[in-house]
Amino acid sequence: MSQNARFPDQRKVIYSQMVSLDGYIEGPNGEIDWGTPDRELFNFINELESDIDIHLYGRRTYENMANYWPAVERNPKSTEQEMEWAHKWVEIPKIVFSKTLDKVEWNARLIKDNISKEIAKLKAQPGKNCSLGGAALASTFIQLGLIDEYCLYIYPVALGRGKPLFPLLNARIHLQLIETRSFDSGVVFLRYHPNAERQ
Repeated sequence: MSQNARFPDQRKVIYSQMVSLDGYIEGPNGEIDWGTPDRELFNFINELESDIDIHLYGRRTYENMANYWPAVERNPKSTEQEMEWAHKWVEIPKIVFSKTLDKVEWNARLIKDNISKEIAKLKAQPGKNCSLGGAALASTFIQLGLIDEYCLYIYPVALGRGKPLFPLLNARIHLQLIETRSFDSGVVFLRYHPNAERQ
C-alpha cells in the first residue's frame, strides 16, 4: 500500500536513513559501507520511492548523489535494482538547500535560505511526498519541526562512534510507531510519525 493511499490528504516530508543499532548514520571516518542494501531491501526501497516526487538535499549529499547515480545508470554492470533507482534519481526533481553552491544540475534547483517558507509552499501544492536526504540538512529540519515521517532502516551492526542520527535537541521529540518490517539480512524497517499529542 502506498504512503499516499494511507494519507491521501497530506503531502509529507519524509526523512529516510540507514542507522546502526547504536544510533549512528556514519562511522567515525564517514563510513557508510555497512549500510549497503541487499536485493530484498533494495526492492523495498525502490517500491517506496514510487511515492516520492521531490528530493530535498543539502550540499554534501547532493554532490555525493550527483557524482554517483548518473554513472550507475550508464554502467552496464549495475544491478537491476541499482539501475531502477538511478533512473528514478536522474528523472525526479530535486531541491538543494545551500548557501555555498552557485549552481546545481540533474533536474535540481537551488535554495539559499528560507527553508521553512519553501517547505510550506511545497506542502501546499498537490503531489506526492518529499524525500529528505542528508544528516546536516535533516538536523535543521528536525530543529524546525519540518519532518512529517521518519523511515529508519536499523542495521544489525554497532559502530561505537560516528555521526549520530539525531542532533543535539532543544526539546524531546515523541514519535508514534506506525509500521515495522524485518528483512532476511537482519535489517528492521521502522516508520514513525511525530506524536503531536505528547510534544
